[in-house]
Amino acid sequence: MKAYIFPGQGAQFSGMGLDLYENSTLAQELFEKANEILGFHITDIMFEGTADELKQTKVTQPAIFLHSVILAKTLGDDFKPEMVAGHSLGELSALVANGVLSFEDGLKLVFKRALAMQKACEAQESTMAAVLGLDDVIVEEVCKNIDGVVVAANYNCPGQLVISGEISAIDKACTVLTEKGARRALKLPVGGAFHSPLMEPAREELAQAIENTTFSNPICPIYQNVVAKAVTNPSEIKENLIAQLTAPVRWTQSVQQMIADGGTEFIEVGPGNVLQGLVRKIDRSVATSSGAALK
Repeated sequence: MKAYIFPGQGAQFSGMGLDLYENSTLAQELFEKANEILGFHITDIMFEGTADELKQTKVTQPAIFLHSVILAKTLGDDFKPEMVAGHSLGELSALVANGVLSFEDGLKLVFKRALAMQKACEAQESTMAAVLGLDDVIVEEVCKNIDGVVVAANYNCPGQLVISGEISAIDKACTVLTEKGARRALKLPVGGAFHSPLMEPAREELAQAIENTTFSNPICPIYQNVVAKAVTNPSEIKENLIAQLTAPVRWTQSVQQMIADGGTEFIEVGPGNVLQGLVRKIDRSVATSSGAALK
């Protein structure tokens, strides 16, 4: 069974999407429509921008979404998802790909999400750190016993868990985790504590926009970050998407469940190949490939 997976923030690169724009009229139309919806020429930044310009949250999130969704749409009849999932931001790309959201509504929600997260980051200094080489339960236990806000945020693959929270709490946690035997516990170059309680103001802001958006019946199940299992009911999909900003991304558990439900081939649709690497670390027996290779 084919599973299509969609990347999140961090996969951006200068020149992303240019090949799609140059080789497909449909892609051109969608990129131009995106410029119109966003009110600025995101295509200029995607195709020619510097790494710093691409790193702004208000650019990064729509850019990755557009690359992923437009690539999926240009695959035409080759794109036949039987199950989908997206890592963090990628969940919105997956929801457009499986017919729950329209292209326009998906892009508007992504932009709203980016601005709300940016605002929450500016309101309170916070960060994230990658912890390598420890069991999840040890990391969770350490976070629980640290003063201040620090939580497990991204279950990326066995032995790779990202924690999120206040800077002082993250620093303390990194020290303790290293003492407990972590191979590495290093802070990430991100502007905020995504998937932690510190994103509550952004969650509230986005909840309003999600409530007012039409969610249709999907053409195939989506394995959502919050619950790590197949969801097809539009109102449940809404609830999980609202909860996502302050809840952990259960990527390891989602991929394991997709495999248990018959997923044998994981195709990453969007910039980069990070998710293919994570899937291989979760289970070496499944095939992985890039959606770009299907073109």
